[in-house]
Amino acid sequence: MAPPYTDGGGIPDVYGGIIMKIRQQFPLSVKEAMDLDNRVVTLLGDIGVWSFHKAKEEYPDRVYNIGILEQATISVAAGLAKTGLIPVVHTIAPFLVERAYEQLMIDFGYQGLGGNFISVGASYDYAGLGSTHYCPADVNILSNIPGMQVMLPGTAQEFDTLFKQGYANGKPTYFRISEEENTVPQDITFGKANVIKQGGMATIIAVGPMLEKVMGAVSDLDVTVLYYTSVVPFDHETLINNLAGGRIIVVEPYYPGAVANAWMGSPKQVDTYIYNIGVPKKFLVTYGTRQEMDRSLGLSVEGIREKILGFIG
Repeated sequence: MAPPYTDGGGIPDVYGGIIMKIRQQFPLSVKEAMDLDNRVVTLLGDIGVWSFHKAKEEYPDRVYNIGILEQATISVAAGLAKTGLIPVVHTIAPFLVERAYEQLMIDFGYQGLGGNFISVGASYDYAGLGSTHYCPADVNILSNIPGMQVMLPGTAQEFDTLFKQGYANGKPTYFRISEEENTVPQDITFGKANVIKQGGMATIIAVGPMLEKVMGAVSDLDVTVLYYTSVVPFDHETLINNLAGGRIIVVEPYYPGAVANAWMGSPKQVDTYIYNIGVPKKFLVTYGTRQEMDRSLGLSVEGIREKILGFIG
């Protein structure tokens, strides 16, 4: 079911409803939180400003376009959090995560402050703009900050659920928005995984927008598929209860390793082999479309299937 919003656009579906993209949904979710909770304050990095024009009109003292000042914006957000407010910061992933990492680590992580950081661009959504706008390292970087939560919604409805369940939990939380989305939303819960398919040869973890590709790659294989929209906190219990064949395959839309690191220390770790499929750890220096990048990096449906078959035989 499409979320109950129509303002902000969307693609009409065959039933006359609205298929909302995550980038269209998230300003509406934030606005709804602002309507219900006067502690929510939005800070923009000169990105997506028009999407918040209604919120700005209604709450001129709670929506600010700070501009191309990402490091300062994080510090301003931390100051607001210290007063009891709940900041929402939005800009492109490399500017939010890599440029302002020290501020995220010290101002929020070290001080134990709550806040919400919503990026766009994902690994290489801006494939036409080149490597300065790529950010496949974001999930692993932020996973190194103690207390930081990392969310990867796969649909607009899933973002709405994750944001509403987590925005006020007192933790710094990163919401990674991608242009690549799954078609069918799952009934998710913040911090929990979903069992999508059960089989005996291996357990495959599909992270966020990779679910649809994974299902296309393994539709005829005897494997278990788990769907994770929360990388941190990581749902160990669901994975432990659904281990198959002593093998775990993680399909991640960023540099691999975040899920494997989260799995470290599990009592079942010594009994399993883990294989990571993700964006190769190298500088991405090519241009093109996201689909062209996927094919060249082996992250198309065919590329993922080939890698899975190579691991499980």
